[in-house]
Amino acid sequence: KYSRHHIGSAVRTKTGNIYAAVHVEANVGRITVCGEAMAIGKSISEGDHEFDTIVAVAHPHPHEDIEKCWVVAPCGMCRELISDYGKNTNVILSYNGELVKCNVMELLPEKYTSEVE
Repeated sequence: KYSRHHIGSAVRTKTGNIYAAVHVEANVGRITVCGEAMAIGKSISEGDHEFDTIVAVAHPHPHEDIEKCWVVAPCGMCRELISDYGKNTNVILSYNGELVKCNVMELLPEKYTSEVE
């Protein structure tokens, strides 16, 4: 509906199932739901909640003169969400022009916790 970007995401679970989803953009940016959150929600709603790997891919708009998609890193909120549901989840991202797989905790070394130390 809106024109900022198109993001698709897929999560592969430990069972080997793949759940794909797209982001839902809103006029008020704070209520936009990222593709990663949608894919995670889809897998959880199917009772499949042990994640192996997740990836997000940006798609060009039809009016853009770009012919390919590209992998994007999860935003900070998605990093928190992914780690909430699986600290051992791998994330595929682009680094120095190469696709790499890393553990979500490498992207979020000081995860938020409500526990008192």
